[in-house]
Amino acid sequence: MRDRTSNPIATLLGLGAVFVLLLALYLGRSLFAPVCFALFIIAIAWPVQNGLERRIPRVLAMFVTVAITGAAMVALAGLVLWSLNRAAQWAIANAAAFHAQYLRVDGWLQAHGLYLASEFVHNFDPRWVFGALQRLGTGLQYVASFVVIALVFVVLGLLEVDATRRKLVRANKVELVSACRATATKIQRYMAIRAVMSLATGLAVWALTYAFGVDLAVEWGVTAFALNFIPFLGPLFATMLPTLFAIVQFDSIALPLAIFVGLNLVQFLIGSYLEPRVAGDRLSISPFLVLFAVFLWSMLWGIAGAFIGVPILIAAMTFAEHHPTARRWALLLSGDPARRVDE
Repeated sequence: MRDRTSNPIATLLGLGAVFVLLLALYLGRSLFAPVCFALFIIAIAWPVQNGLERRIPRVLAMFVTVAITGAAMVALAGLVLWSLNRAAQWAIANAAAFHAQYLRVDGWLQAHGLYLASEFVHNFDPRWVFGALQRLGTGLQYVASFVVIALVFVVLGLLEVDATRRKLVRANKVELVSACRATATKIQRYMAIRAVMSLATGLAVWALTYAFGVDLAVEWGVTAFALNFIPFLGPLFATMLPTLFAIVQFDSIALPLAIFVGLNLVQFLIGSYLEPRVAGDRLSISPFLVLFAVFLWSMLWGIAGAFIGVPILIAAMTFAEHHPTARRWALLLSGDPARRVDE
């Protein structure tokens, strides 16, 4: 007969193992983050590599694939750094206007008896905005530096994909091969949909800010496009920052409020209505889990973790679907209750 008293001990041991694992991932982030990022890139780039191998030698195909992937990442990082640098320059040039608006808001809150909010604003330093932009830029530079390390692992990984698959088949690990293939397919689909939706978001943000006459409209569109790859946090930042700058530019609250509402409407229609319908049931994940994954991996690995947090979650749930004892958990954590376990 099963000893039920061992369940609490097993639970505590499991929680302890999870804590130790997370601690190891945090302490070893300089190694684990580039490796996970490399696996993420390999999952996306493998169809390109596989297609090129049919036409050109394998090693040459690998170098072409890495060059295309690296160029895409450098272009994306360069656009983001350019837009944030332009925003920082604008903020520095209008530092006096930021300070005046800050004093005006503080005075208005005190005049209307909102002392708690006034205390918060009173302790808010406008220079924090400049510092936040600089820290974000520094974080992106860090991402760019470890991407170089990740590309080294990508080069080695692309050469090992077929060999690893054959080894797993010979070891009778066909289910593991199937899980890896399904994970790569889902991540490819997720990134393709995310890229299209991000482009649509960037164009919509640019059109909206340009129509309202907001300065740096192109920069805000580029920022919205890039940050939309990070669920929840990216759209939040891409919405709040243009609104804050618009308050300073127009020296009023009515027009920035309309811009804020418009930007949130764009994010809602594309992110919460259009994207789930395009993604379909196979990529349906609980929104709570998505938010938790973004916060967890950003806490462990910074911006890079926030970027690949959802793909890691997709991989974990896909492997769970291919494991008999974990399949029920994958169904439970899915965003669609009608989803079949055996799909």
